[in-house]
Amino acid sequence: MAEEKAYWLAWAQISGVGPVLMQRLNQHFGNLSTAWNASKAQLAEVEGFGSQTLEKVVAQRSPVRPEELLTKHHQENPHFWTPVDPDYPRLLLETPTPPPVLYYRGQVDLRENLGQTPMVGIVGTRRPSDYGIRWTRQISAALAKNGFTVVSGMAEGIDTESHLAAMQAGGRTIAVLGTGVDVIYPPKNRDLYKQILSQGLVVSEYSAKTPPDRTHFPRRNRIIAGLSRAVLVMEAPAKSGALITARYANEFGRDVYALPGRIDDYPSQGCLKLLSQGACLVLRELDELLKMLGAIPKLDTIDTIPIPEQVREKVKLPRLPPEMQAVMDAIDSDILTFDLIVQKTGMNTGLVSSTLLQLELMGLVYQLPGMRYQKT
Repeated sequence: MAEEKAYWLAWAQISGVGPVLMQRLNQHFGNLSTAWNASKAQLAEVEGFGSQTLEKVVAQRSPVRPEELLTKHHQENPHFWTPVDPDYPRLLLETPTPPPVLYYRGQVDLRENLGQTPMVGIVGTRRPSDYGIRWTRQISAALAKNGFTVVSGMAEGIDTESHLAAMQAGGRTIAVLGTGVDVIYPPKNRDLYKQILSQGLVVSEYSAKTPPDRTHFPRRNRIIAGLSRAVLVMEAPAKSGALITARYANEFGRDVYALPGRIDDYPSQGCLKLLSQGACLVLRELDELLKMLGAIPKLDTIDTIPIPEQVREKVKLPRLPPEMQAVMDAIDSDILTFDLIVQKTGMNTGLVSSTLLQLELMGLVYQLPGMRYQKT
């Protein structure tokens, strides 16, 4: 796993290769170490690798030694996950563009990473009204008291209020930054940042010492949406970064809630637009909101539940085509990585990938974080 982690980090350093292309590389070659050593012609077979991208890859990867890069990178960035790490947040891993490298600082709670503790994103304008502040505080506190973790972006306004209210209620909060996890932005949130480190977690896809950049903040909104089971937009004008988070939430299949406001209130125009597009209404009765959010199922900890041998023996599998049977025989009763399945079956990576997908659809195999597989 450490070896493969080095290649996720190495690919993340190649300009022009973002999360989408890395996912395609991983699916095409079965792992990123194989992709790293692939020829130019082999890389050209992957969708999205045009001539300019290929030239960048060839030029930039030649002097890099992934294992050495990992060791050096750890010196300035001691804490980070890649998709092959078992602690990588499962909900985020299920999105189309999970960060190849996710840095963190603070107090890790693995129940959040495994999806056992529900997380709710709360976002909104940097210049909220008293109305928006009041409801943000009430809802954040109610969520924290009922076992939810509040996720936001540590910006001024609604973000700050949601973080503070959750912690004041004795709960946890996660801040997703558009800077390195060691950079405090805005600077006025220094005390808030320190409190989050002691009572929650700070995460970012940007390495240490990365300063704020206007392009970073819209991108980080997909991480807020990806970590959360639902996203609440508390107050947002017609052009607001909070609406970007809501759009990502819709794309990821998350529920979106919006706080209604008066039709002539500038800070409420974005929320009213979301409501007209089908967002759920945040009602005055918080018990009803908690009930709706509580209905979102937790993820099963399927990789920790042993299956008794006598139950395994009673399961009658359907007659399978040779390639499917070969993959099932390879997995047997163990949890195997994609690489090992390819190695044990002797099949090419494309065939193994498509076969595993068919077996998942049949309910015979399930995928765990880090491209690991186990029989159901």
